[in-house]
Amino acid sequence: MTTTLERPTSVEADETVVAAPSSPDSSLRHAARRTGEWLRDRAPALVWLIPVLAVSAIVNFLNVGGAPQRIDDEGTYTAQAWAVTHLGELAHYTYWYDHPPLGWLQIAGYTQITGAFERWDIAVLAGREAVLVATLISVALVWMLARRLGMSRPASAVAGLVFALSPLAVQFHRTVYLDNVATPWLLLAFVLAMNRRGQLAAFAGSALAFGIAVLTKETFLLALPFLIWVMIRSARRETRRYTLSVASSILVLIGGSYLLLAAVKGELFSGAGRVSLMDGITFQLGSRESSGSIADPDSLINRTLGMWWQLDPVFIVLSLVAAAVAVFLPRFRPYAVLVLAMTAFMFRPGGYLPVPYVIMLIPFGALLIAGVCDAAVARVRRKGSAHRGLAMAAIGVTAIGAVVAVPLWTTQLRGFVLADLDEPLRDAQSWLVDNAGTDQRVIVDDAMWVDLVKAGWDRDNVIWYYKLDTDPAVQAQSPNGWRDADYVITTDSMRTFPGAFPQVQQAIDNSVVVASFGSGTQAVEVRRVAIDGAEQAAAAADDAEATRAALGAELATNPEVDVTDADRDRLIAGQVDSRIIAVLATLAGAGSVTVGGFPIVPGEDGMPFRQLALTAIGGSPTIVDGELSAVAQAFVESLSGSYEPSDVTVSDDDLVLRYPVSLQPTLP
Repeated sequence: MTTTLERPTSVEADETVVAAPSSPDSSLRHAARRTGEWLRDRAPALVWLIPVLAVSAIVNFLNVGGAPQRIDDEGTYTAQAWAVTHLGELAHYTYWYDHPPLGWLQIAGYTQITGAFERWDIAVLAGREAVLVATLISVALVWMLARRLGMSRPASAVAGLVFALSPLAVQFHRTVYLDNVATPWLLLAFVLAMNRRGQLAAFAGSALAFGIAVLTKETFLLALPFLIWVMIRSARRETRRYTLSVASSILVLIGGSYLLLAAVKGELFSGAGRVSLMDGITFQLGSRESSGSIADPDSLINRTLGMWWQLDPVFIVLSLVAAAVAVFLPRFRPYAVLVLAMTAFMFRPGGYLPVPYVIMLIPFGALLIAGVCDAAVARVRRKGSAHRGLAMAAIGVTAIGAVVAVPLWTTQLRGFVLADLDEPLRDAQSWLVDNAGTDQRVIVDDAMWVDLVKAGWDRDNVIWYYKLDTDPAVQAQSPNGWRDADYVITTDSMRTFPGAFPQVQQAIDNSVVVASFGSGTQAVEVRRVAIDGAEQAAAAADDAEATRAALGAELATNPEVDVTDADRDRLIAGQVDSRIIAVLATLAGAGSVTVGGFPIVPGEDGMPFRQLALTAIGGSPTIVDGELSAVAQAFVESLSGSYEPSDVTVSDDDLVLRYPVSLQPTLP
């Protein structure tokens, strides 16, 4: 028997440990062994989950710049994230508490770590990359939540695939909405709330995750009653009071941090000449215009529901049917009630329905579709089980839905990976960069705000259309309102609410189209603002066309001007810019001139030709060995005033001059 004196002291034990430290190699071997054990334990799950993540990533990232077309909302969130990293500000305009800033702060953090804004030519695509990474995290969390609910691995994989690949989901996953950033936090909150071990830490983590979700997108607060329900069901009776108290305290602290931000900035309550949190809350809860009635075919709610339905009616129907069935399955009941209650909430009288509202429902809809089918299969397999007929009916409905979904999804997903719906917006943006001066003021959709600022425009000269009527700081910079703008670029989002923004509407009404790209809802028009009004500009354009026709017809008969028959017809029809006619007349007065053509500027179909391609002047070629000849160089240098081109380029064997857009006719 060992006596107390014979036992080693704690100091001796410590010295023994210190005397024989583990080597770096043994530490690495231990870590490798632990990693190997972890992978072996989870291999069956990873065999299912990894292919789901791979397919989800491929389908969602493929052609991310082509479809859908960029919209104003995602341009706003991208611009706010860009302002954080490049301007050191919370937003690119006055931050007015319309949303908590945590959502775009997360996007800003991602782009800063990965260099996304530098890797993409289009800023919004950096934001899309960030939200798609969040979506892949959500796919993994849908899998985890499904497994926590007792679903089989195949059913959990189906839930993840439905969440990732439904055309309704792909449309919104690819769009820079704050809801996409909040979704993984919401799912994590539910996953942790179902934890049966270490509940104090798990519930604290759940509250933290849910608080982040709400500060990312405030509408996610609607899920709080259901999270509490899940926590109460999962909490151990003996520790329930403590775990729920800790979770509640953390959630209150997180919400209080937003109030503290406003208080520190002196913007908690309304006041003259400043924004405030109270004003933002009042706007979101009471001042937003109603989405209208479902009975009104022209209402916003009808258009929103119609868009969702057009994308994937099968998913919508199966989600609601599965939710109705899952109410009678205890393990799925909280999620079923969540889907049904939040669907009913959309139709509240006088309420406002945001277009991305459906994003929060998609993961739970996918979970319920796969979960109900999984439960039905298990019941059919169980001998002597009651309600086998109902289970067979559920399987049959799901099978019919799958048969209908396959061709529908194939068509829709093919459009996502092949269509280039954003081309009109890119072309309009390129036209503006190539043809407008960076000192000119432009009213634009926010989707191109960052790109134009990066292209050289001063941020005060790129006006997000929404701010022209709502932001006092922008209005102070535009004392003459719409008349201070040079261009307005119209997109579908600007055309959707024609009466909501009077100054923007005045700019559109008093402008003329100088370039147009795309058609239908993807159409983008570049319009030159006419200070004297569109009617007077149109009358001046008619007079100018008549003048161009008279002068062009005279020039077309000049034997010194060598043009094709098609170009001669354009001169006679008055389709060629008067400055080009004047230049050709001057050259013809000094000798022969060979015209290579009047190249059309992309997007300017039906507009006067304002480019001139010259092959030879006085018998001498304008291009020698790919560069301007001495004759061409002297000619270009001689052009000044109204006749100085805005751009001089070489195209094959031709010297090409481009003249700027002008609403004022320039007579020879």
